[in-house]
Amino acid sequence: MARARRGVKGRRRHKKWLKLARGAFGRRSKTYRAARTTAEKGLQHAYVARKLLKRDYRRLWIARINAAVRQHGLSYSRFIAALKNRGIELDRKILADVAATDPKTMADIVATATA
Repeated sequence: MARARRGVKGRRRHKKWLKLARGAFGRRSKTYRAARTTAEKGLQHAYVARKLLKRDYRRLWIARINAAVRQHGLSYSRFIAALKNRGIELDRKILADVAATDPKTMADIVATATA
């Protein structure tokens, strides 16, 4: 019985990994075996980076809110606690945007939270 080489399916599979490894240096983008390991590692890094990006943005928002709130003589943790006690449901992304773009509105929010 003749040996089956899986021509079309194998080529498709190889091309899929070679496409993912485009942009890699040298042999890592040219040969299947090296391209596959490179692409797999890249996908792992991309997965982790998606999680880290969320953490980094949250840290940035907290830093911006903290800087804006300290101008009004309050700390970040006391400000967030005051917002929760008053039932004001603004997330950190929105608060950071307001703090960066509109100081007057931020002053109003701080005054409402602490009143």
